[in-house]
This record gives sequence, structure tokens and C-alpha cells, in this order.
Amino acid sequence: MYKSILRPLFFSFDPEKIHHFTFSLIKFSSKIPGLKSIFRSLYVIDNKRLERELFGLKFKNPVGLAAGFDKNAVLYNELANFGFGFIEIGTVTPKGQAGNPKKRLFRLKDDKGIINRMGFNNEGLEAAILQLKGNKGKLIIGGNIGKNTITKPEDYTKDYLECFNALHPYVDYFVLNVSCPNVGSHAKLNDKDYLEELIGAVQKANNIFEKQKPILLKIAPDLNNNQLDEIVELVSDTKLDGVIASNTSTDRGGLKATKEQLETIGNGGLSGQPIKEKSTKVIQYLSEKSNKAFPIIGVGGIHSAEDALEKLDAGADLVQIYTGFIYEGPSLIKSINKAILSR
Repeated sequence: MYKSILRPLFFSFDPEKIHHFTFSLIKFSSKIPGLKSIFRSLYVIDNKRLERELFGLKFKNPVGLAAGFDKNAVLYNELANFGFGFIEIGTVTPKGQAGNPKKRLFRLKDDKGIINRMGFNNEGLEAAILQLKGNKGKLIIGGNIGKNTITKPEDYTKDYLECFNALHPYVDYFVLNVSCPNVGSHAKLNDKDYLEELIGAVQKANNIFEKQKPILLKIAPDLNNNQLDEIVELVSDTKLDGVIASNTSTDRGGLKATKEQLETIGNGGLSGQPIKEKSTKVIQYLSEKSNKAFPIIGVGGIHSAEDALEKLDAGADLVQIYTGFIYEGPSLIKSINKAILSR
């Protein structure tokens, strides 16, 4: 039903407008008596064999929703009814910000991809906390945090710390988003010395709390082997809890979209099927190079159960979907979990 009726209808409208409409639709439909139970019966698989334990957390299943979909933590309770094992909210910045000028979200239908240059648009820390106070405890929530666009380079760490300290009571793990191509001073956020400083500061803050929360780093899919070696070294040196591989890509190679289409769209991060192989190679390299020394959450181009299994076989411990959820619908989560159980 989703791919034959709903997707063609949704795809006939502007991507960002339909995103907000879909949120309202899910929110409204979840309040209709009995519909929540119908969603859960259609999409949720409860099976002990799907459970995964990583960095002290027990995940109901290994399929999560990547950050960027529920930026402001307004829909995570309702999205839990589609069978996710965990949901990552954000990217959250200290202050709310509008992000980059519209139009900033584009579908590449022939490629099953999306290009976005949203620019960390979100309602800010206080708004996210207000929503998280309504957590019904259905599943694990990750907090993806970043810096405000107007923040000066010398204050980047302060932004991350402000988000970390304020969100600490409300999320189960943290992700330091330093690899989004749509924010300023991207180079500094990927500098190894700065990352050591940032991770050290966040870990110091973490130690003040009675219960420490896992901290992960989200990396780009465009890193070369030397840069990936640095990531392995960084994780080892800082004893970081894990890595999410990967964020969106700036590479436009091998796309079916024409040069004219891409020029009209302009810059932004590419997600979906076009980055599937690239992200899988990053996962495999990190896993093999580190001898599976740290957990990896695999994301990028998962549009089928086979795509997810490929990520897991490459060395991912958990997977996340985003663009695949938009193109394939909520049945994708169930099909991945069924494929894992059938092994």
C-alpha cells in the first residue's frame, strides 16, 4: 500500500512540506483508538533473538531510525509503533535555528536518493527536552548533538557540552555529529586534534554524572583509508564507545541524475542507495582495521533486508535507516528483522 499508493502521492509534493504533513498524519492517526495496536501488529516483531546488547544498553532489535528524521523529538513515541529498536533524535543545537534557506531538500527518484542542505534546522535544546519529558520508555533514544551555525570556532566545544549536559537525563546514548557537510567550519570539526579535545571535554562532563552515557562519533563516508586509520586510532586513544558510519556524502559520482539536475540542486549531503557501497566499505575497513575493537552502527543506503544484512556482515553491530524509510515505507523495518531471524 505504501509504495503503490502513499509514496506516489507523497512524492508529488515538495519533500520538506510533505515531511511535516507526514508527521502530523502519524501523530493524528496514533490518537485514533485501536490504530496504534494495528500499527504494532503490522510492523513490530518481539523476539529475544533480535535483542542486542551494546555499550551497556539492551536494544529490542538492531534496526534504528537515523538522526535527521525526528529532529525535535516530537514523534519518537509514535515511530516506536513501526518496529524500530531505537530512535536517534536531532541533530539538536543549543539554540533553535532556521537552518539554510529553502529549497534545501531534493529527491533523486531514479537513484533512490536524497540531497539535503538543511543546516541543522531545529527548535533547540529546550524544545527537545520538553518533548523528551513525554518519553513513554518504549525504546532506546539516542541524542545527536551539534553546534549552532553562528557559534565561533573557539566556542564549538561549549555548544556540544551545553547540549550534552542538558540532554543527559533524557537520552540513552549520545552522538557527536561532526561530519555533516551542511554546516560551517566543516574542516575544523574533522581535525583529529580538535576531535580529541572535543571528545575529552564531553567525556569529562560525562564522568560527573552518577550514570555515564555512551558517546559515539558520526563520521563521513568520504574519508580515505588514512583518515579512517586516524578514526581507529582516535577511538582507541579516547576510549570512545563507538562509531556511526556514515553520514551523508558530497560525492556525486555514478548517479543517474543528469549534470543539469545536479547543478540545479546545488550543494548538499547525498543519502540513500547511491552511498550504499561507500558506507559499507567504510564499515568493513573500520571493523577489520580495528579487529572489531569497538561497536559500529551502520547507516547509508539501506533500502532492503539484503542491504541491512550486507552492513551487518561488513561489521556493523546495529543498523539505521532514513532515506530507505522514506522510499520503502515502514515495512522495511519488519523485513530486516525477519531476515535476521531467518538466518
